[in-house]
Amino acid sequence: METKVEPEFQSALTTYTQDHAEPAWSLELRQKMLAQYPTLPLPRYEKIDYQKWDLLNATKPVTTTSNADLTDDLKIDFAASKNLLVEVGKSVMAAQLDPALAAQGVIFTDIFTAMRDYPELVEKYYMKTAVKADNNRLTAFHAAFMNGGAFLYVPKNVAIKDPIQAYYIQDSTRKQDFVPHVLVIAEEGSELTYHENLSTSGTESNLANIVVEVIAKDNAHVHFSAVDQLSGKTTTYLNRHAILATDATVDWAVGFMNDGNVVGDFSTDLRGKGSHTEVKVVAITTGKQVQGIDTKVTNYGQHTIGHILQHGVILEDSTLTFNGVGHIVKGARGSDAQQESRVLMLSTTARGDADPILLIDENDVTAGHAASVGRVDEGQMYYLMSRGISKKVAERLVIRGFLGSVITEIPSKSVRERLTATIERKLENGQKSESDS
Repeated sequence: METKVEPEFQSALTTYTQDHAEPAWSLELRQKMLAQYPTLPLPRYEKIDYQKWDLLNATKPVTTTSNADLTDDLKIDFAASKNLLVEVGKSVMAAQLDPALAAQGVIFTDIFTAMRDYPELVEKYYMKTAVKADNNRLTAFHAAFMNGGAFLYVPKNVAIKDPIQAYYIQDSTRKQDFVPHVLVIAEEGSELTYHENLSTSGTESNLANIVVEVIAKDNAHVHFSAVDQLSGKTTTYLNRHAILATDATVDWAVGFMNDGNVVGDFSTDLRGKGSHTEVKVVAITTGKQVQGIDTKVTNYGQHTIGHILQHGVILEDSTLTFNGVGHIVKGARGSDAQQESRVLMLSTTARGDADPILLIDENDVTAGHAASVGRVDEGQMYYLMSRGISKKVAERLVIRGFLGSVITEIPSKSVRERLTATIERKLENGQKSESDS
């Protein structure tokens, strides 16, 4: 993987930071990471070979404006959404927050507005707690070239009933990097539901480097869902990381429905006693794409619970790798680490891997794993086709059943429906490609 830093990047970053009126600490961090990132190591993930991907050949940061029409395909109901952020490229198209929530101290806005209006609050957490800027070459690259994203802050004991929705649309009508940063802070006793949508408009080949940080304080409850639909011309590093305090809970529901190559770093640290996470992931790969998803839960506190459930489907010549890592550290007595990763292959030329890893450094714990990689059950296919159902429809019914065992575990009905619709789109495109070839 080539690391390229042009000499004029430092002055371009300074200008870009000034254009957004970022605080001094932000410019200092950018310049420090710009100088440092070429020397840092790349992160390593078991059985995910991404080192030669084009993830570090940055374009010079400049302030651009995107066309609002690029949101049309998403059919976003701006009027009906109380809490909504829509970004296209580097442009904010909508930023809405229920006035009643704002009166309680809730903050939901784009990352640059947050840096200007709440610099000390953002600085306290930004790339310091969940994802540290100098953690590796890709996180440092992100810190240097960040160009969008959101800040969500929920004060102590505030429970938000209506979901917070965010759309981040990569503007690939031009050559430019897509580097959004999302920072979610849930104070003690708070509760929130955050829905994230990633997509691409345009046909240019671009890189994406996306970082999400979630900090859940004591007794906080965060419901986090995401549907990722970046294009086949996008090569992506995606890092989502949560830190949980005492008795905090984070429920993850993520659909990796991208069409391009993706390396996903998906981690949860159960720091506080009694903290709990449920991680549910579905993924589909098509064409010649590669998706490598490294999902890790680390039990640090006593009586913590970390469960990972991952199901993926592979079509055509694509590759999907699930790493499930459960780590119970010494002293985390009474903790529970469970994981299940299963991959269904619908092509003889597809490649799949489900790699369960349990690292147990404490005796008084419960831990287990299950993993499988297999092809479509011929008996199921024969049964369906013997009743007049075509092969394509039969395959889709089998896939629905396979992924449905994960989707039904997701509490939110709207997230289930959104994921199901996205899965249908991905399967239709994949089967169409197979027919064309």
